Amino acid sequence: MATYNGERFLREQLDSILIQLAPDDELIVSDDGSTDSTLNILDEYKQKDKRLVLLHHAKNPDIAKKKYSRNFYYATQNFENALNHAKGDYIFLSDQDDVWLPGKVEKMCEALESYDCAMCNNQIIGKDGKPLSFFWGEKRPYSRHVLVNMKRTPFLGCCMALTRESLEYILPFPKKLLCHDLWIGCLCAHRKSLFYITEPLHQYRYHENSVSPSVTANSRNPFFFKIEYRIVFLYQFFQRVFLNKSNI
Repeated sequence: MATYNGERFLREQLDSILIQLAPDDELIVSDDGSTDSTLNILDEYKQKDKRLVLLHHAKNPDIAKKKYSRNFYYATQNFENALNHAKGDYIFLSDQDDVWLPGKVEKMCEALESYDCAMCNNQIIGKDGKPLSFFWGEKRPYSRHVLVNMKRTPFLGCCMALTRESLEYILPFPKKLLCHDLWIGCLCAHRKSLFYITEPLHQYRYHENSVSPSVTANSRNPFFFKIEYRIVFLYQFFQRVFLNKSNI
């Protein structure tokens, strides 16, 4: 889990996760320097449940110089820090403000017995927790071809789980990577090792402070930036897949 000033919904998310974990599982939380009560809440849970491992991540000062999508860059590096400390065979990505529905861990682990990555359907909820709609339908939202995925960026990291083996080709993230979930999804789909679970196992909370944009609105980034980050991503992708270069 990556956190930053998430006090508002954090308790509900922690409760929905911890109840599904086995005694020898771990919940790794990488915090990006929260200034609200997030760290107090995490310390409180950590005292009661030793499965929670709290990491303090130092933000890259260079990201502050970026004009667009700064929060995405911060979140991607924060998630990488958490992944680098994960010890489990199966690794779930988690945001700080959603809710895991009952059975999510069990059903996604079943898929990971045959695939490197699994992504579940999800239900969108508002800040009050009331259902709004479904994000995806019965048909898988992504393609196995990276160029097709570049058009819609059809991945949500909070709905994804990975095998430890997949980290061998996913990590390290490229130095200028914007979206960790697009990176993971495209790599696993390219290897034909991404499985889509049509059942909604996750509640994705949309509110005014969400890092991800509204599911009904287009990104506010200018057109030239959208083109630029896609070009950079494709360069990173082909360097990793075809030239096996990790230092990019």
